[in-house]
Parts: sequence; structure tokens; C-alpha cells
Amino acid sequence: MLLKVGELARRSGITVRALHHYDSIGLLTPSARSDAGYRLYNQSDITRLHQIQALRRMGVALAEIGELLAHSGSALPTVIEQQIDMLNQQLAQITALRSRLQHMHTQLTLGNQPELNDWLTTLELMAMYDKYFTADELAQLPFYQADEARTKEWEEMVGNVQILMENGVNAEDPHAQAIALRWMRTLERDTAGNPAFLSRLNTMHADEPSIREQTGISPAITDYITRAFAETKLQIYQKYLSETEYAYVRAHYFDRIYEWPVLIAQFQQAMKEGIPPESAQAKQLAGQWLTLFRSYAGDNPTTQMKIRQAMEQEPTLIEGTWLTPPLLHYLRQCITQLMQG
Repeated sequence: MLLKVGELARRSGITVRALHHYDSIGLLTPSARSDAGYRLYNQSDITRLHQIQALRRMGVALAEIGELLAHSGSALPTVIEQQIDMLNQQLAQITALRSRLQHMHTQLTLGNQPELNDWLTTLELMAMYDKYFTADELAQLPFYQADEARTKEWEEMVGNVQILMENGVNAEDPHAQAIALRWMRTLERDTAGNPAFLSRLNTMHADEPSIREQTGISPAITDYITRAFAETKLQIYQKYLSETEYAYVRAHYFDRIYEWPVLIAQFQQAMKEGIPPESAQAKQLAGQWLTLFRSYAGDNPTTQMKIRQAMEQEPTLIEGTWLTPPLLHYLRQCITQLMQG
């Protein structure tokens, strides 16, 4: 049985755009094409897609997934085993919630009002997006803490973006850029400046329709904001580059733009764990960073130097990127160690 890309997207809950992207980077190439040129996926392709999505859910970057699957003959049993472990954790949390609700139901049936702590504990368990965050992490995540002002702020921004899109305002428009910059600054604030939280929120919004309905943030809005925000960066780079250089950067800037958050989160985690810049792990991350950097900067050392110069001289380039001065320092150390061999 062969599935067209639209049917696979519908049945797997993955967007057609994501499947096209997987194909373009060689991560999931369909095994066949129809006479009309449509992508056709067989059982082997769908098995590989299961592995890809499972690894993504575990926080593995797309660049790493391809290499992992290529060099691991037993990847599928390992991935399924890890998924089982994750599900066991979720079942334990669901069991705890069921036990708590049963206890409260018994109290209410006997005419006893549950204690305040019972209500609070239950609310905490119910709000625990257990597939993505632990209770401790939720306590650190402003985005999901009850705050009327924050909720109204996001509702206003989402509404404004919807109006811009409905009116056909291009992502290059100053109005779009202004709200995108505000959006990313606010998102950085409401993820507590933690790129790992951002990465998991992105995954949640991609995989959970109910979350998209709750926030009103559709894939189209995410794409619009991403592009408008990128325009604010491109305008700055344009001041440092020749016309030819800028044309190349602009043409390729969006090629792998969605891979940055996961990689930034991995760098922050490595720094937090005290991984030495000269270690193999740090050098591997540095290599991935350079690969993404060259995907839009190209291989010309002069162009690369100009972009690095812009990063050093234009503080606004790191706004809304989750890149802090300590993280940038660590990143540069890792790259230096990689270049020195």
C-alpha cells in the first residue's frame, strides 16, 4: 500500500510542509513517485517516519536524527523502548491524578469539603502537560502560569497578527516586523529565557491541535511571525553585506531556520552540564552550528566574517533568539576548539 503525501499527513498528524522539508533534507525520501510526480510512501517510509517523530519528541535535532538512523541498525527497537519508558511515566502521572480525583469524589460524596491543598494539587496535576513538561518545569514556565494580564497580551498579539494576515500584509512590512519583534521578545520572556522550553512548546503546538485551538496560534501564524522576525535580522545584515552577498543570504536564510531552537537548547544544556568546549560532544554541536550557519552564509570566509561582525556590533540581532552573552561565549569557545582540531 502506497500513501500520497496528503494522506500520510492526514493520518499521521504531520503537516505536508514538514514532510516536504524532511524530503528536501534527505531525512525521509518517499520510495516512489506516481506518474504525475506525486510523492508515494510505503510501509518502510512510514516506519522511518515513526522513528523520526519519536526522536523529535525526545528533543533530538533533525540533523542528528538522520545520522542516528543511518548508523544504528537497531534504531527502531531502541526508539520504541524509549517511547514505552515515556508512556510509563505518563501513566504514572495519570494514575496519580485518578487517585487524587477519586479521593476528592469520596470526600464530596460524604458531604466533606476537600481541603485547599487537595484542590491545588489536583489543579497542578491537571495542568501538567505531562508529555512535554514536568511539574517543576511548569512552575518555571510563565507562559502557562495563570496570569490574566499575560493572557490578554497574547490574545491581543494573536488578534493583531490575524488582522495583518487577513489584510494581506507582507511579512516584510514594518508593521509585521514590529509585532514579530514584540512577539519574540515576549515569547523569550514567557519561556523564562530557556530555549529547551521554546523547543518543546514548538513541538507541542505542532503535534497537539487542542493547544493550537486554545492559544489561537496556528501553523500559518507561526510561519508568518518567523518570517517577519527574520526580516528584522536581514535588514541589519544588509548594512554589512554587498548586494551579491545579501542576495545569497536572503535566498537561503529560511532554508533551515526551524532547526535553530533545538540546537540552541542543546548548547544551553551542554553549558549547564559543564561540558568542556574541547570535548567531542561540544565539538559535534559546534559542527552542527557551523553547518546551519553556512546554510545561509555560504562558504565565502569574507561573507562569514561580515555576518560575525554584525553579530558583535548589533546587540539587537540576539534579541528574541534565546542567545545570552554566556551562551555566545561558550558557543565561540566550542567553535574555536573545533577549528583547532
